[in-house]
Amino acid sequence: MTTRDPRHYDVIVSPIITEKATQASEHNQVLFKVRKTATKPQIKEAVEKLFDVKVKAVNTLIRKGKTRRFKGVKGELSDVKKAIVTLEEGHRIDVTTGL
Repeated sequence: MTTRDPRHYDVIVSPIITEKATQASEHNQVLFKVRKTATKPQIKEAVEKLFDVKVKAVNTLIRKGKTRRFKGVKGELSDVKKAIVTLEEGHRIDVTTGL
């Protein structure tokens, strides 16, 4: 087991557990919510060190925040950066167990 750098916990905010993320796991992919300023190399290094797996590719996207209305009060949802991490064959991450 490798030593875990506390900075890796700052890069990955949380796993995304949705129906679409579950379908992606069949293709050896895992979805994470990441810090907005995180780069692909930082995300790759954090996932490899924290979960002890080999990462094949990292794709990122930013979902823009939407305007919502609740009880007549207008509000704005935050922008969210997501990372789709593709793992090498034979490596798996079970996001339901946590770290």
